[in-house]
Amino acid sequence: MLQEMHLRGLGVIDDAVLEFGPGLTVVTGETGAGKTMVVTGLGLLMGGRSDAGAVREGYQSALVEGRLTLDPEGPAAVKAVEAGAELDDGDTLVISRTVAAEGGRSRAHLGGRGVPVGILGELSGDLVAVHGQSDQIRLQSTTRQRESLDRFGGGAVSKALAAYRKTYAELRKAEKKHQEITQQFAERAAEAERLRTGLEEIEKVAPQAGEDHELKAESQRLSHAEGLQQAAATANQALSDSEGSGFAVASLMNTVRRALESGAAHDPALGELGKRAAEIGYMVDDLATECASYAAGVEADPVRLAAVEDRRATLSHLVRGYGEDVDATLAWAQTASVRLLELDNDEQAVDELAAQVAERRQKLAQQALVLTKARRAAAARLGKAVTSELQELSMVGSRLFVEVNHRPDEDGLVLDGEGTIDLTDPAGDTSTMLGEGPPVAFGPDGADEIEMLLAPHPGASPRPLGKGASGGELSRVMLGLEVVLGAVDPVPTFVFDEVDSGVGGKAALGIGRRLARLARNSQVLVVTHLPQVAAFADQHLLVRKAHSGEVTSSGVHTLDTEGRIRELARMLGGLEDSGSAQAHAEELLEMAEADRQLV
Repeated sequence: MLQEMHLRGLGVIDDAVLEFGPGLTVVTGETGAGKTMVVTGLGLLMGGRSDAGAVREGYQSALVEGRLTLDPEGPAAVKAVEAGAELDDGDTLVISRTVAAEGGRSRAHLGGRGVPVGILGELSGDLVAVHGQSDQIRLQSTTRQRESLDRFGGGAVSKALAAYRKTYAELRKAEKKHQEITQQFAERAAEAERLRTGLEEIEKVAPQAGEDHELKAESQRLSHAEGLQQAAATANQALSDSEGSGFAVASLMNTVRRALESGAAHDPALGELGKRAAEIGYMVDDLATECASYAAGVEADPVRLAAVEDRRATLSHLVRGYGEDVDATLAWAQTASVRLLELDNDEQAVDELAAQVAERRQKLAQQALVLTKARRAAAARLGKAVTSELQELSMVGSRLFVEVNHRPDEDGLVLDGEGTIDLTDPAGDTSTMLGEGPPVAFGPDGADEIEMLLAPHPGASPRPLGKGASGGELSRVMLGLEVVLGAVDPVPTFVFDEVDSGVGGKAALGIGRRLARLARNSQVLVVTHLPQVAAFADQHLLVRKAHSGEVTSSGVHTLDTEGRIRELARMLGGLEDSGSAQAHAEELLEMAEADRQLV
């Protein structure tokens, strides 16, 4: 429930605080006094579009601040806390909105924390339903009419709609994936062919890890075999003294060893050096043996050299397209094998996705039919209930019809009474015709088009609200809808801006009665110019401009009984001091009070 609203620098309002109570609160005042700013301010608090033109001249910004009491366990409180808001005393939420005079940019705060304006919009559906004169235009929208019907339909419609939306989202996801893989099929097939060719080429050559480096080393040996043999033989000769010259390394080391060992008897240190000389001698002998062996093993082999060079050329040609060497080429082949396996499964994946799409379409069609039946049942009840309200709103003989139809679409699905369907295969082939009738369009909210039609008097043909209803009739239809919907799905606070526009007399009394009835379950705030409506108020606020043209806190009054009589007298004929006007006002209040006891 809205407890209080503070307005500053908004339109004609300089600075004012309005306090609200439960039940029906009416706001009245002279034309231009700023009473409509109450609705403008609430719209801003509920995330409505900001407008720099609403900022009072001379102000850098306009401020709207509202204090609301919430159910701590309700959805609005939960969303607010999730957004970071703090609730005062556990159940009071403060919302504020500022609008800059330059550019119209706005900032929003929720429970003391800055939040995106969109958060306020998300909360609005659980807090306040604001109906301005523009809502009569929105009521003509089929989308708005569908939302009203779904709200009235209750659990049967909401459950069917939730199931449908879930399947619809799954279908769209499967269709998107199927479309992507189908569009890329040719490209992916070409990629698979390239990978397959590369793997076949590598398999044919059958390279071994490190083979290119080993062959390079062998090629170097075979190409320089004579020089390598001569080098090893020369080294062996220098080491082993095979010619007995005594100048070979082996002979010299023997001489060193014997000299050191001869002095070891007199100094152990020389004995240790002798041992080291002996070890070096053994190493020299081993090296000489290996050189001799290498020299004996190296020989020119033109045939082998040609084979090595031929293999190296083959490997060089192979790795040119797959890596810098054989190891890199083998790594490419491993990765390519995995990728090729994935691509080779494309055809199977396409078939599986097509089956998923067909299955989900069938499921969606069945759920769409369930949703349609639930909506049609609710439509019959809603039309009857609103028609009953219209009789009380001085539209005797008027009837409201709520039609639930389907829009033809060649690419859609076919529904019949048994729920069978006709589906178009996602690959382009048409499946067996199972349903009867033309295919229909389906979207995120079902396959239904909702349209409300009004027959304004007996014998008149029903016509869409946007074509056959006047502004006053639209006001009363909107109010009748809210009274009916409020009984099954109440909103904490309803706000109506001149819902009585275009009506008067007996019709105005009917509107007052229906607003009082709506106020049994919700807080109702009404900006009105009709005394017949104002008479039904539980609380009456008067907005009065000062001589300067401003509205300040002192210009907002909560009227007592005497004040209400004077204000109603003014509204009746502009003569608040007239005895006859005041007598009429008193009569209105008495009549309204009696009616309120019956509401």
